[in-house]
Amino acid sequence: MSEIYNLSAIEIRDRFLKGSISAVSIVETFLKRIEKYDSKIGAFLKVFPERALSQAKKLDERLKGGEKLGKLAGIPIAFKDNIHVKGEISTCASKFLTNYKAPFDATVTELIEAEDAIIIGKTNMDEFAMGSSTENSALQKTCNPWDLSCTPGGSSGGSAAAVAARLCPLALGSDTGGSVRLPASFCGIVGFKPTYGRVSRFGLVAYGSSLDQIGPLATTTADAALLMEVIGKHCPRDSTSFDEPQEAYLDKINNRPEGLTIGVPWQFLEELAPEPKQIFNQALETLRTLGAKIVDVDLHILKHSIAVYYILATAEASTNLARFDGIRYGVRSSKAKTLDEVYRYSKEEGFGPEVKRRILLGTYVLSAGYKDAYYKKAQKVRSLMIKSYEKTFTQCDLVATPVSPFTAFEIGAIKDPLQMYLEDIYTIGINLAGLPAISVPEGFAKDGKPLGLQLIGPQKGDALVLAAAHLYEKQSKYNLAIPTFVK
Repeated sequence: MSEIYNLSAIEIRDRFLKGSISAVSIVETFLKRIEKYDSKIGAFLKVFPERALSQAKKLDERLKGGEKLGKLAGIPIAFKDNIHVKGEISTCASKFLTNYKAPFDATVTELIEAEDAIIIGKTNMDEFAMGSSTENSALQKTCNPWDLSCTPGGSSGGSAAAVAARLCPLALGSDTGGSVRLPASFCGIVGFKPTYGRVSRFGLVAYGSSLDQIGPLATTTADAALLMEVIGKHCPRDSTSFDEPQEAYLDKINNRPEGLTIGVPWQFLEELAPEPKQIFNQALETLRTLGAKIVDVDLHILKHSIAVYYILATAEASTNLARFDGIRYGVRSSKAKTLDEVYRYSKEEGFGPEVKRRILLGTYVLSAGYKDAYYKKAQKVRSLMIKSYEKTFTQCDLVATPVSPFTAFEIGAIKDPLQMYLEDIYTIGINLAGLPAISVPEGFAKDGKPLGLQLIGPQKGDALVLAAAHLYEKQSKYNLAIPTFVK
């Protein structure tokens, strides 16, 4: 059964439903791989062997009994540790929440378990999803399976590393400014950020509420589409959730999109380094051979996206994280003797430096003297970005850019927070406009590390984005590569 980890999630499910492989053997295979490799990768904060094996045994019994099973039957899935699983600790990779046991399931958790998936564990992340490298985790280090000296990207780095190393076939992450797509690019896998509102945020610990979106990480676009069919459902507990029916993404991605026009904002990509630019151009040439027309589009306004994002996201973070005070939520400081000291010391000891930095910045831009100068102005520029994208999508069906200007960088190599923020230059604008976007492997640099192609669609154009990525992926086949370390 050693070949199970080489299979896609859909192939694993199909073999299980045909009876050629048991759910228990599937889970045991991935648990053994986690035990063998994760001590060096550090993808998982917590593994659920008893829970996973118990669920697998029940699935085997139900299959033998002739029951009809769900779309995700027998597939092990990892969850980023800011998504609630009832009865399990949700740490958000923070010292502050090491004692927080989720009292309820996130909507995505309910939907996934209803379709008979097996939750295998919770993965590492940047603390409270604030970061681009997973180096901001307060609990452990996560390494990139392609090069253990490098970061897996962030903030969903644990989920991406787990899928890339074939420690699980599917994982969930959250994307606030590129946190699914960037680690997918760095780890050579598929990462999809749905249209804002397509997937419920109920049970996701909030960072920036107008930006956060849960999305799948997978080895194939088809696997991501399968997971989207399950989690892309209206949720009355999330006021931003679309009140629309689920989509049959798997059927739609197999309908080859003809006559696509793909826009490239070359002016915005002027400073792209030679090697990533060459690989990106090769990806565009592949799209041309598949019948796509490539046109230049004007999205120069995106040069302001970093500034706008770090005003709006930190403002929302400062209000969202106010609840973590050592009384309502979080580990209470043992040295506090008064109420004021509980607040002060609990936050001081509980939050890491990057979280404190963003809370302070967010509080500053919301303060009475600066709200008009910063927050309101950033909201106006965000509206202009949305209109700019709307205009662009009258000229093309999709927009293509690299996911990142670089391949994965060495752990500890970037000391300057501002330099780290620039890692998200090509991904942040999509969150500000609430658009769907995907990272799909586009090739490898000379140092052997992967790079991702980003395809961006109009609002609610999720199916088209997935279909175009699926078409590209079948031609390029870079997603089939497995890091040598874990073969």
